[in-house]
Amino acid sequence: MAVQKKAPAKRSVKPRANTGTRKKAKKKTTFGIKTKVVLVLIVLLVFSPFYYGKVLKTAVSTGRWFRDLFVFDEYPHYEEFGIRIPRKYYVHGIDVSYYQGKIDWDKVAAVDYNGVKISFAFIKATEGITLVDSYFQRNWRETKKEGVIRGAYHYFKPKKSGIWQARFFLQTVKMEAGDLPAVVDIEESAGLSKAELIPNIQDFLDEVERKTKAKPIIYTGYQFYRDHLQGEFDDYPLWVAHYYQPKLKFGKETAWRFWQHADNAKVEGIKHKVDMNVFNGEEEDLSALLIQHINL
Repeated sequence: MAVQKKAPAKRSVKPRANTGTRKKAKKKTTFGIKTKVVLVLIVLLVFSPFYYGKVLKTAVSTGRWFRDLFVFDEYPHYEEFGIRIPRKYYVHGIDVSYYQGKIDWDKVAAVDYNGVKISFAFIKATEGITLVDSYFQRNWRETKKEGVIRGAYHYFKPKKSGIWQARFFLQTVKMEAGDLPAVVDIEESAGLSKAELIPNIQDFLDEVERKTKAKPIIYTGYQFYRDHLQGEFDDYPLWVAHYYQPKLKFGKETAWRFWQHADNAKVEGIKHKVDMNVFNGEEEDLSALLIQHINL
């Protein structure tokens, strides 16, 4: 008869603490918190105005680059405006006086044809020391109301005192922060020599800048600038009239800001032909040029 062996007694085993599982759980929890923090930061960054503005600017610039790359017409015709518009300028505007009559600025502000909008308007205010443009106050008020960036200009009479012309202009125009700097329109020498003309213009510029705390813009014709003004007012923003050209024939040494490239444009809301302009820069560059603070 076989002898039965006793089975060895079972040892009681105490359950070990599950340290590994806890560590893993802790790591998982830490990882989850870090992930959430990173996601929150990304969301805040993406939706912040700075990031959005940067992305938008990059996208717009890239789109323009591709468009410019595959469009070869340097001076395309825009049927809506009835004129050719030089390429690679993205901020457009007009300048007006009594000649355009009563303008519907609501319609002007709504213009958008192939990306060409009316972003700014220069408005004639005064001439010499006695003449106020009959439509100035209405145009000045309505452009502001419709959100069109406005600027006022004075037609300069060379034989009249520059200081008195400046004071007459400033009495007529109530400029505010957000407006374009004052403009002096110089188109004639009235027979004066350069030695007589330049100091009188400088008197006007100094008086206006002293009051508005912003350098005035000088408007003139392409040839008049070459004959009378070139090299004299290089520190001032320059606005040049030079019509029906695909390019403004200035070298890099001439830092012009505005180019009046046509004088016969059709614009919705304006009955008569109007001057068309481009700004040499982007919208943020135009914003930087505007009057920031004023104390008249």
